Amino acid sequence: MLKRYFIELAYDGTAYCGWQIQPKVSTVQQTLEEALGILVPDLKGVMGCGRTDTGVHASQYFAHFETEHPLRENLIYKVNAILPHDIAIYRVFEVEKDVHARFSARSRSYHYNIHFGKNPFKNHYSAFHAFKLNVKKMNEAAEYLIGEHDFSSFAKSQTQTKTNLCTVKEARWEENDGGARFDITANRFLRNMVRAIVGTMFLVGEGKLKPSEMANVIEQQDRSAAGKSAYAHGLFLNKIEYPQF
Repeated sequence: MLKRYFIELAYDGTAYCGWQIQPKVSTVQQTLEEALGILVPDLKGVMGCGRTDTGVHASQYFAHFETEHPLRENLIYKVNAILPHDIAIYRVFEVEKDVHARFSARSRSYHYNIHFGKNPFKNHYSAFHAFKLNVKKMNEAAEYLIGEHDFSSFAKSQTQTKTNLCTVKEARWEENDGGARFDITANRFLRNMVRAIVGTMFLVGEGKLKPSEMANVIEQQDRSAAGKSAYAHGLFLNKIEYPQF
């Protein structure tokens, strides 16, 4: 009988062109499927909880696969031994057949790291910003993101999404030692949405955009109204919530 299993994993996205399989480039999905396929003989594919862009990381990610065969003993250990150093599986567990890695997710959370002083040891996981930003003003702007809005101003154009409505539950900046971190949680995210929001926030932090003008950026529903996208390497998908577990 066909059974469905969830995989909890994490990956450093530096070497990959995102999660989703694409021709002639290295992706996390393809790398995981190739490793898992060695140990699961009837593997048809692995479905992820969502797309991540080139260079974006995931400290928590879920995917699912199905098989009629019993899982091999020490499967996690064996798959991790095959996978490259920048992808790690933490858990594999059975779920009901109607639990879907992408469509059953109730919310997703991202964080974005920035640092103000040049630091060669942070380059892959935090974006360097040469000037200190006004985090207080950026938090004022973040308040306009809360709730349900059409986030077309922060989305890539010509995508296949039926709607650009998203409900943001949390959006806030917090200063840390030598930098800051942006945390955002929503029921769904559009392609490039978080990076576009962060890039617009930089304009607020630099004094080029008033916090209250964030409302106008959202209302225009036009990508040209927002700032340029922040670099990918500072972004982490870090939490996905499911009602089933």
